[in-house]
Amino acid sequence: MFTGIIEDIGKVVGVKKNFLFIETSLGDINIKDSISVNGVCLTVIDIVKQKEKFLFKVELSDETLNRTNLKFVKPNSLVNLERAVKPTTPFGGHFVLGHIDTTIKLLKIVKEEFEFELPKKYEKYIVEKGSVAIDGISLTVARKYKDKFSVVILPYTLENTILKTKKVGDLLNLEVDILAKYVESVISKKQNIDIEFLKKHGFA
Repeated sequence: MFTGIIEDIGKVVGVKKNFLFIETSLGDINIKDSISVNGVCLTVIDIVKQKEKFLFKVELSDETLNRTNLKFVKPNSLVNLERAVKPTTPFGGHFVLGHIDTTIKLLKIVKEEFEFELPKKYEKYIVEKGSVAIDGISLTVARKYKDKFSVVILPYTLENTILKTKKVGDLLNLEVDILAKYVESVISKKQNIDIEFLKKHGFA
């Protein structure tokens, strides 16, 4: 699990079939560790020290390639990196699992506000002031419209993530808040929600 607080901007130095080779300044990475790459939870399968940097290797499944923007990375591409949460990790973002739902297109950038398309399938999970993870970054929804939403990017976030490299038309990874999915599951029609159910559970 992750928090959506990006720790480093890594550089892809090699792409070979379903494998990525990524350079990072992050230490304390070991084989079998989980690491978020643009919001995608991947497993480190090899790592070597190179002077002041570390080079680690991850493998991408066909599902990951089909569902995320990692299929577009190439040598010299920059990626957001975050190590998995430890018991001592300060929890500054929100619960991010690293399981990407879909990719979304960046529609507009106006000063610090980034506007994205909102596929109908995921519209119900997006609420104003709610949380989303975009390319692994924990962000707060500023505005929601019928088929799009926006987030406000603080200068620190812009400078310390790959958002500073993005332009209109780019595809970014979206992971909606898992808590929204759990709520939907609980209050689905199958639960037969009515006034009696609400009274029983203290809501009326």
